[in-house]
Amino acid sequence: MYRRLKPLTFVLVVICAMLLTPAALPSARALAGQGPGRAEGVLSLHERDLLFNGWLKNRFEHVLPEIMRRERIDMWIVICREHNEDPVYTTLVPHPSMFAWRLTMFVYVDKGAAGVERLTVNRYGGGDLHKDFRDYYQAAWEPETMDPWQRLAQIVKARDPKRIAINESETWAFADGLSAANKTRLVQALGLDYARRLVSAERLVVGWLERRSQAEIEFYPRIVAINHQVVAEAFSSRVITPGVTTIDDLEWWVRERLAQLTLDTWFPPMFYIVRRASTGPASRVIQRGDLLRCDVGVTYVGLNSDIQEVAYVLRDGETDAPKGLRDALAKGNRLQDLLVAEMKAGRTGNEILASALRKATAEGLAPAIYSHPIGYHGHAAGARIGLPDMQRGVPGMGDYPLFADTCWAIELGVRVAIPEWDNQDVQMALEQDAVFTASGTSFLDGRQTAIRLVR
Repeated sequence: MYRRLKPLTFVLVVICAMLLTPAALPSARALAGQGPGRAEGVLSLHERDLLFNGWLKNRFEHVLPEIMRRERIDMWIVICREHNEDPVYTTLVPHPSMFAWRLTMFVYVDKGAAGVERLTVNRYGGGDLHKDFRDYYQAAWEPETMDPWQRLAQIVKARDPKRIAINESETWAFADGLSAANKTRLVQALGLDYARRLVSAERLVVGWLERRSQAEIEFYPRIVAINHQVVAEAFSSRVITPGVTTIDDLEWWVRERLAQLTLDTWFPPMFYIVRRASTGPASRVIQRGDLLRCDVGVTYVGLNSDIQEVAYVLRDGETDAPKGLRDALAKGNRLQDLLVAEMKAGRTGNEILASALRKATAEGLAPAIYSHPIGYHGHAAGARIGLPDMQRGVPGMGDYPLFADTCWAIELGVRVAIPEWDNQDVQMALEQDAVFTASGTSFLDGRQTAIRLVR
């Protein structure tokens, strides 16, 4: 491309490229950790796929049988097509599979002590195409010999399951991936007797998606640590110049920083300015004396994080944020403590929400709780513990119980009057990632207990 440019144009292009390169930023290896809970460098794409695939094999051997038996499912059928993949599809295939191959059918059969039989009724596993699937699925169809729907019906009838789970649900989008056309073809292929055995796979799907293996739990702090590190870099004088930098600049900076680390985000990074009303009108340009808040999530090895933290831009002569803002953060931390104390296995999200809000209000806090699971998705499968506009409970998703070995975004806020800001109300919104196990809830990479300072 450069050979076609005129000499002067070529020079300008090179200069612009040099100016736009974030050379001042540390490399991915600069994120190397100093101990437990810190990022240990970013894996290559190949290393990530190997890690994910190892997790997948373990999950097939241990997680899937447990969830199928818990939900009394004898057979689970997942059907989708290229360009219309089921939401659960990418969690069931080894990486780097990125899409369904034409018509894709997976069949999972509980064989008791023998584990779960895993069959693929499509072109995966046949010949040299997608040979990696052979380690995860048994090829159950040769395209030259039989119609795939006939072959699927043959498999079902040979195994004679009592409860056949399919992905349709009014409550959970994750479990509603079976299209109307494929449902019609499935019923026609199975016939009336077996069609009567079809049940919703919603609780199976949610259980499969939300349950984290021990290996995944051990790795998750590294994902959150990278998220924390990127936020710390964004909330620094290396990136922010008061009076010049806008919150739009910060949002783009985070996207570019993650791209530099060969990472992605599951939603556009968001930054907010909370400003003392008497200092001037609202603006997207960061000024001294502003309280900044971010909302940033990282996608890494198929899992997601979700973090909200705050920073204060020091005025000339200041060495810390106003005491009122620091006290507001402490109240937010207290609300976090109250919430995680109420997270107990078997309780529904709505029960946890009501109890935590009741105790927080009794302590004089003005709380709002809207916490959600994290995992394969950002707003992931599992119970909802409130929504911003649903503080009395979330119908459906809030009625789902809490299970151990699940990961969470502890997302909430407290409304506090700030004395130094003429008692102006400020919503101190916080979000930190945690894991819930049989031992209780713990933060995956710590939490923010002091306001970050931008000098």
